[in-house]
Amino acid sequence: MKLILLGAPGAGKGTQAEIVCDKLKIPAISTGNIIRAAVKEGTEMGAKAKSYIDSGALVPDDVIIGIIKERLAQPDCENGFILDGVPRTVAQAEAIEQMGVEIDKVVDIEVPDEAILQRLSGRRVCSACGASYHTTFKPSHKPDLCDRCGGALIVRKDDEPSTVRERLKVYHDLTEPLIDFYRARGKLVEVKGQSEIAETTALLLKALEA
Repeated sequence: MKLILLGAPGAGKGTQAEIVCDKLKIPAISTGNIIRAAVKEGTEMGAKAKSYIDSGALVPDDVIIGIIKERLAQPDCENGFILDGVPRTVAQAEAIEQMGVEIDKVVDIEVPDEAILQRLSGRRVCSACGASYHTTFKPSHKPDLCDRCGGALIVRKDDEPSTVRERLKVYHDLTEPLIDFYRARGKLVEVKGQSEIAETTALLLKALEA
C-alpha cells in the first residue's frame, strides 16, 4: 500500500507512520530523514540539497522530489511505503504524480491547533536516530534517553510555542490545500486525532481497510 500522511505539525504523523509501517511491513519515509541520509551518502541530489542547507536556504521542490525518487527506487519500497512530511504543497503533489508514483490513499489526521500546542510542548526527539517521544503521551522508559538506541532526547527549536504557531500558519496556508487536492482525486481519508495514540491508530487502520 502506498500512503501519504497529512496533518498539522504535531498531529502525530511520525508516530502513526512508525506504527503502521510495522504492521504493514512497509517503510515510513520522512522527508527530513531522507534528506539527511542523502546528504550523508553523498548522492547527486544529496549534494544539491547540502549546498542549499549550508547556505541557510530552503531546499527547493525539484531537489526534494529528486531525493524522494531516489528513495522510492530502493528495493524495500516495492510493496509500498508511507510518505510523511511530503508533499507539503500542491506543487509537490503534482510533481509526485508526474513522477508516475501512484498513491493508494491519503490520510489526513485532524487535530485542533490548541491541542497541537499542548502536544508539541512535551515532544522529545532522539538526537541520534530521530525517534519521537512525548513526556505525557509516549514517554521513553528512561528519562531523556531513547528506547531504541540510547541516544539523548532533545527539544527541537521547532517545538517551542512561538515556532509552533508560525509552523501552524505555514501549514494552513501551504499544506492544507492538499486536502481538497486529494479529495478531488477520491483518495482522501479523514481521521480524527485522539489523545491516546492507540485510539488514533485503530481509527487509521479501520480507515485504510474501507
